[in-house]
Amino acid sequence: MALTPSSMLDLGTVAPDFQLSDVVTGKKMTFNDVRGAKGTVVMFICAHCPYVIHVQDELVKVAGVYQDQGVEFVAISSNDAINYPADSREKLKEQADNIGFTFPYLYDEDQSVARAYQAECTPDFFVFDENNQLAYRGRLDEATPGNDKEVNGKDLRAALDTLMEGNSISKDQFPSMGCNIKWK
Repeated sequence: MALTPSSMLDLGTVAPDFQLSDVVTGKKMTFNDVRGAKGTVVMFICAHCPYVIHVQDELVKVAGVYQDQGVEFVAISSNDAINYPADSREKLKEQADNIGFTFPYLYDEDQSVARAYQAECTPDFFVFDENNQLAYRGRLDEATPGNDKEVNGKDLRAALDTLMEGNSISKDQFPSMGCNIKWK
């Protein structure tokens, strides 16, 4: 496990489109299929990363609060499943079912979507406003495995609360930290 920070894609960037298969339903989905009326959270995660495992229950809680307010969530795994079989489609589906994901979980087999978003680590979070422009990129909160900080989604929740209020999210944002994406 190599601790890697996110790259902090430029704020205001329009959400790159994609067409990826959902590991649970097999259905192909685009950004427009998953976007929310008030905003969209794109999360790069995987099944085996200890940083993701540490926060995955909180992801479901945060999604449950904001999906009811018009913000949609989508998870994407871009890890090389050949060299990291713990991130195969089957293992991702198992993760989604076991944790109770309420959002699509897409597989980026050729890793083009991770590259388009400049995703670097798992987990990595991108919040797009109602106009599909990047308003927040960075961490869920300050908790990491072993640092004894509470997993509460504080940073992502604050960004979403600000977005829901119609205000601009502070540009003072902290990068996410986690395992590097397993590139081919």
